[in-house]
Amino acid sequence: MDNKKLVELITEMAEPIVKEHGLELVDVEYIREKDWFLRIYINKPGGIDIDDCSVVSSKLTKVLDERDPIKEKYYLEVSSPGIDRPLKKDKDFQNNYGKMVDVQLFAPLDGKKEFVGVLSSHSDMLISLIVEEKEIELERKAVASIRPHIEF
Repeated sequence: MDNKKLVELITEMAEPIVKEHGLELVDVEYIREKDWFLRIYINKPGGIDIDDCSVVSSKLTKVLDERDPIKEKYYLEVSSPGIDRPLKKDKDFQNNYGKMVDVQLFAPLDGKKEFVGVLSSHSDMLISLIVEEKEIELERKAVASIRPHIEF
């Protein structure tokens, strides 16, 4: 099974467990670093705590052991997505309209690969930002990542 289909299957398995506890399933990743990691990102208003992660991990482990969709050895991690998580879903973008974001492109546009601006809209094809009082549109396929801007 390819990685994308595996992530979709695990998302379907995790969603009811997460919702049962009043949480939101933010993202699922299955990636190889040195070892394989299955990462489940959850959230709720006010943030999550270790008990939220523990209960989801415990229940999801049982389901994963029963259905056994992953053949390789892997590590399961359940955590918060963090304040600088990439915007991926429509809901992520909509929740950040009017807020500052950091955008990284795969290739330079007008000599720049990074933009900081206010997210004004998005579609399947474009992301619109207000940068230095000008609205710019970036093709979605050109965007490597987009994250909330964090001031230090």
